[in-house]
Amino acid sequence: MGINYPDSKDKDSFESGLQFQDFVAELFHDKLGVTITNYQSRGYQFGKGENKQGIEIKLDRDILETNNVSIEIAEKSRADLPQFTPSGIYRPDNSWLYVQGNYKIVFIFAKSTLLLLHQSGLYPDKEKPTVRKFHLPVVDAKRYAAVVIENNTKLNLFTGK
Repeated sequence: MGINYPDSKDKDSFESGLQFQDFVAELFHDKLGVTITNYQSRGYQFGKGENKQGIEIKLDRDILETNNVSIEIAEKSRADLPQFTPSGIYRPDNSWLYVQGNYKIVFIFAKSTLLLLHQSGLYPDKEKPTVRKFHLPVVDAKRYAAVVIENNTKLNLFTGK
């Protein structure tokens, strides 16, 4: 079901996201005792959400370098499209939990908390050609997250990091 994002720096961004999704599923099972049942088909992904449990999972490689969690609010598959589509925390699906992070740090937020933080106006929108987002400083992310998992001991099977 690969999706092509021609303007992405990572030409394998869809696959990278799937690998992180699998990593988070293992982490949830091992650390929290929660099994995530991810939907594989495009119909279920777009019609229902990422998984049966309502957990949206986003890879954010640069958290520790930028000291920000980059929360997506809208996207375009190509820069030349005229309008953004609501996505991330504004995607109308079954998600109520929002997991964002990388192989070193994972934040688990209530989606409602992120919506309130964005609507507060404290964190201005940032825009790139294909994504609209806001940056939540790590110090604030640690305060507002329901769970933070740091210093993961499991290796990413594909990169060994």
